[in-house]
Amino acid sequence: MPDRIHGVAVDAGSGLEASIRAARGSDAKSDDLLAFKRTVLETLGPDASTVLVDATCGPDLLQNYPAGCDRMLAFEADVYHISDADRITVLPDSFQVSDYPGMGVKQLKFFMYYAPDDDPDLNQRKHDLVADIGQRCRDAGIRYLMEPLVYHPDVTPGGADFAALKPDLVRRATAAFADPKFQVDVLKVEVPVDLNFVEGFGTGQMSRTQALDAFQQAAEAANGIDLVYLSAGVTFDRFEASLKLAVEAEVDFAGFMCGRAIWSDGVAVFGAEGERALRNWLDQTGRDRLHRLIAALERKA
Repeated sequence: MPDRIHGVAVDAGSGLEASIRAARGSDAKSDDLLAFKRTVLETLGPDASTVLVDATCGPDLLQNYPAGCDRMLAFEADVYHISDADRITVLPDSFQVSDYPGMGVKQLKFFMYYAPDDDPDLNQRKHDLVADIGQRCRDAGIRYLMEPLVYHPDVTPGGADFAALKPDLVRRATAAFADPKFQVDVLKVEVPVDLNFVEGFGTGQMSRTQALDAFQQAAEAANGIDLVYLSAGVTFDRFEASLKLAVEAEVDFAGFMCGRAIWSDGVAVFGAEGERALRNWLDQTGRDRLHRLIAALERKA
């Protein structure tokens, strides 16, 4: 059984910064984003196995990691902010993979938007970049956590049509990057179903049995590589329910990396009342959410 990963992700960049600025209004400060992330790290870090930080704020936060919480640093210029229509991740220009050991970081996370049915030449460019980073991680002796975020070239996510395609997209993306040539240590993957279209949660386009089967097939595609599920912007209740479905499906997954589902409601608190109120909210609601996700995994025992 893989080592458990109870991860908190606070690697969001310009989008989160804009949300915080809007919430703070006239009280906004230039270091609000850093202060928000530092508060999340210091408050939730003691109960997490790792906290993921971004390439911009992350280097300034490495000294704030609590004991027992492993450092993880993203190797992206700005998470989810892509510079062109090809959706190829932009790399940071402030440091290299070879700098990670010197910063005391033993885990790197890298994401790539990926459509299995996209142009083969485009996907080859993406494969080459993912493989190159895998080799750099191997050379530096650090753990490589790779996150493929699926899309379809012609179908917009969020609707019934994309929900019908999602299990196969996640399965195929997982299988693609489980190839040993990428040298991936952990695959950070999306939940393979949209609960808004699953029986008992939404419209019932997909039965519960079909949903459980989707979890199993997508996980089997990892071919033994550790899997962690990401929250992908869903609500906390939806993500908790998704982890419970994975447990029910008897998927042998390593854990979770959860961001906005845990802390996004704290943006409004930070905006209205400041850092101390955010810390109090995280110490209560944030920690309770994190503990509930950990408890969902423990039901596997």
